[in-house]
Amino acid sequence: MLSRLAARATSLTEHYMPAPYLFALLLTFLTAALGVGVMRTPVDDLVGYWYGGLWEILTFTAQMVLVLLCGHALAEAPAVKRILNWISGLPRTHREAGVGVFLACWAAALFNWGFCLVVAGVLSREIPKRLPGVSKAYLAAAGYAGFVVWGSGISSSVALATATPGSPMNAVELFAQQTLTLPDLLLTPFNLIPVFAMAVLMPVLFWRICPSSVGGATVPITSTTFDSGVALDAVSLEVVEAAKAPAAPRTFADRIEQSWLITAVLAAMSLAYLARLIGQGRFNLDFNMMIFILLLLGWILHGTPVRYMQAFHAGSHAAGPILLAYPLYGGILGLIRDTGLADWFAQMFVAFSTDQTLPFWSYVSANIINMFIPSGGGQWAVQGPVMIKAAVGLNASLPKTAMGVAFGDQVSNLLQPFWALAIAGIGGVHLREMMGYCLLAMLIAFPLFGLALLLL
Repeated sequence: MLSRLAARATSLTEHYMPAPYLFALLLTFLTAALGVGVMRTPVDDLVGYWYGGLWEILTFTAQMVLVLLCGHALAEAPAVKRILNWISGLPRTHREAGVGVFLACWAAALFNWGFCLVVAGVLSREIPKRLPGVSKAYLAAAGYAGFVVWGSGISSSVALATATPGSPMNAVELFAQQTLTLPDLLLTPFNLIPVFAMAVLMPVLFWRICPSSVGGATVPITSTTFDSGVALDAVSLEVVEAAKAPAAPRTFADRIEQSWLITAVLAAMSLAYLARLIGQGRFNLDFNMMIFILLLLGWILHGTPVRYMQAFHAGSHAAGPILLAYPLYGGILGLIRDTGLADWFAQMFVAFSTDQTLPFWSYVSANIINMFIPSGGGQWAVQGPVMIKAAVGLNASLPKTAMGVAFGDQVSNLLQPFWALAIAGIGGVHLREMMGYCLLAMLIAFPLFGLALLLL
């Protein structure tokens, strides 16, 4: 029954889901209409809010793209690729492949959201080379379902912002005059229990919804599968070319590009800086530090500058769709914030909340707001201050209220295809084909995280 339901959901998304760029445009028009109709904003002001928002999050956009590209480069490092290739060769059936992709991406998301998206794309591209006939869309959806715990991990935008003293996005420090730590937010029953429940329930789901026509097939894996007729798309060819060993150095410039000494000096400088921060007690895993660590790991694991440069450049195709759509979401952010729509919408939920239910309604409202602002940091900047002020007034749990926003952002990503663009770009998958499976995953994730906020 679940398999038939998945097929119907996939058919629905294939027929009616617009392209992600058009999706962003339609949301822009809807937000503008709400700004005029609900908030009575003059059209001249509305256009100004939209234009200002287009460029307001350029720094944040660059940070997000760097996380994605650095994560891609790290995934292409020989040592990491060996691990991913080993994982790709483990499944003997298509169902096993779906479960394995989910678990690998679930673990990757708890470490870093950008790395998770890259792992999902790479596995959905590599496994079909070893397991012919498996659905790339099914594998990509399993990987995107693993992404649903990213806001509960150490790269969580809400958790990092809230745990960063002096950050302009630290609403808890601003309104409650206290700073929460990462353990206060992440190492809690209301976060850990649903995260590990996902690791049990989602594999069951993807085992059951594997496309029935191929789901039970066992395909022998041979060393010649890759070379004997699996056609490579442009993305795969680009990555294969990037992975080739560079030609023997012929010039001074070639020798510099292929010198491990350059990387060694760079890594030594980086490690010395990290050691000083740790020794002085100033180490903080914020956005910039996360990018820095991804860079450092990539430099070390690739060994030479030219290898890292090739791996980094190979990921650029995945960043293109994000760069095209992200300014539009910046414009939506400007509209929803400056017209007062975000405050108005969040206050609707605050009005009937109590100290016990506010985190849950923070979560529900975040699921909706994320459709307009598919960015954990951007959404927190808009919704966080409203919810934290309400939590202070109601004496509600500050960690739960903050993480309610993070939960809403990560769960509703299963409906908002923005971040799936990276997986589709790397894996060579059509979004419309994978989002039907994600709708079913949403049916598990939404109540699971909501009940955790109410009961734990």
